[in-house]
Amino acid sequence: MTTKSFDKKVEEYTNTLEPFALNLTKDMEKARDLLQETMLRALKNKDKFAEGTNLKGWLFTIMKNIFINDYRKRVKRNTIFDTTEELYYINTSASTKADESESTVVLDEIYKAIDNLNKDYRVPFMMHYKGYKYQEIADYLNLPLGTVKSRIFFARKELQGKLNRY
Repeated sequence: MTTKSFDKKVEEYTNTLEPFALNLTKDMEKARDLLQETMLRALKNKDKFAEGTNLKGWLFTIMKNIFINDYRKRVKRNTIFDTTEELYYINTSASTKADESESTVVLDEIYKAIDNLNKDYRVPFMMHYKGYKYQEIADYLNLPLGTVKSRIFFARKELQGKLNRY
C-alpha cells in the first residue's frame, strides 16, 4: 500500500473514531486531541500495519492504548508513595468534605445497584470482584465455566447501564 493510499484510508476513519474518543474522554477538546494523537501515531507507524488486516481495529487499538497510557501517566503524576510502615498510597489531590460526601453517595448507589442484581448474577460477580478466578467460581457454584463467564458479563453490563452517569 502506498503512503498516499494509506494516509487516505486512515483519514476516512476520522468520523468513526471521533465518537469513540469522546466516549473515552468525556470532553470534546480532549477527544480531538486524542484523535489527533491517534492519527499521528498511525501515520508514524504505518510500516507496522500488516496490509490485509483490519485497519479500523488497528486504529481503535492505537486510540485505546494512547488513552490508557495517558490515564496511567496522570494517575502516577498525582500519586505519591508514602514510605511509612503501613506503605499506603496517598492521592495528592486534596479531597474536601464535599468530595467525600459525593463519593459516599456514589458508593451507596453502586452498592444498591449490586444488591439489586439478580442473585444468579450477583453471586458470581461478587466472587469475581473479590478475586476468585472463573474456574474457582464455577467449581464453587457447580456451574459450567461458560455460564459463570456470561453471568459476570451480564452483571457488568447491567451495572454499566445503571451507573452510566458515573
